[in-house]
Amino acid sequence: MAQTSTAAPQSTAPYKPYKKRLLGQNTGWDVAFHIVNYTLVTIFTLLCVAPYINQLATAFSSNEAIQKGLVTLWPVEFNTDAMKAVLNDRTVIRSLGVTVYITVVGTALNMFFNIMAAYPLSRRDLVGRQYFMNFLIFCMLFNAGMIPNYLLVRALGMVDTLWSLMIPGMISVFNVIIMKTFFQGIPDELREAAVMDGCGNTKYLVRVVLPLSTASLATLSLFYAVGHWNTYMSAIIYINDAAKYPLQVKLRNRLLLSQLNTTLENLQQLDNLAVIAESLKAAVVIFATTPILLVYPFLQRYFIHGAMLGSIKG
Repeated sequence: MAQTSTAAPQSTAPYKPYKKRLLGQNTGWDVAFHIVNYTLVTIFTLLCVAPYINQLATAFSSNEAIQKGLVTLWPVEFNTDAMKAVLNDRTVIRSLGVTVYITVVGTALNMFFNIMAAYPLSRRDLVGRQYFMNFLIFCMLFNAGMIPNYLLVRALGMVDTLWSLMIPGMISVFNVIIMKTFFQGIPDELREAAVMDGCGNTKYLVRVVLPLSTASLATLSLFYAVGHWNTYMSAIIYINDAAKYPLQVKLRNRLLLSQLNTTLENLQQLDNLAVIAESLKAAVVIFATTPILLVYPFLQRYFIHGAMLGSIKG
């Protein structure tokens, strides 16, 4: 018993230099490091958030305050005319529905085919795996171009349909490689244990691989969703029916139409035109960006926590 009591202090002696950090008692260098870090993060955060707050304030400010340059980070002479002009247009609400549809359906298709491509490529027992990878990388490096892509979409009968906004970019090789690498990080012992329990490939993918890949799935889903939400150029090329315009195209047309109508009504009031255009533009930006920004808080935790945390226990 005496030997046991004397051995304990000796075993903890090498850890004494770290005792302050373990107890939260930071040294002078640690305090300076934290101060610099928090200062830089605060500055970068303000740089990112300030433009959005300024646009929000501009969208709800009066024309006179905007013209005088009084609007910074808070609305001056609160006014909702610009936002009402956007919301009262029923075609804008319909375009919002189109954008939500292509975002939800397009993201689901993206993730389904992304998983179906990444999981087989992550298996070391796949015959010809390297050839498939070389083919995918070749497709990633070399693109046919805009005109051949348009001819292909037209030949498939997808012009002026919402499928033209989802199918051509259904699989991103870069995201497939990311997910493939993530799947390869899952220990083979898990698959061996699942096979011993009578689990097939599909069941193993659904019951084991995907639950462990929540972080990567959420991250890639967010990337795909933001891409669909901001769809603009593809809609300009493939969509001819104004009723099928996504939100970004519709709001741009709405802004240009408002400017054109104001110009035709009174060409002499160019200063007012600039003010109205600025207020309406801010309202358009807020209306188009706020819905997708509301998704980030729900997915933020997946960017922080590791997907393998707690997946393997002794």
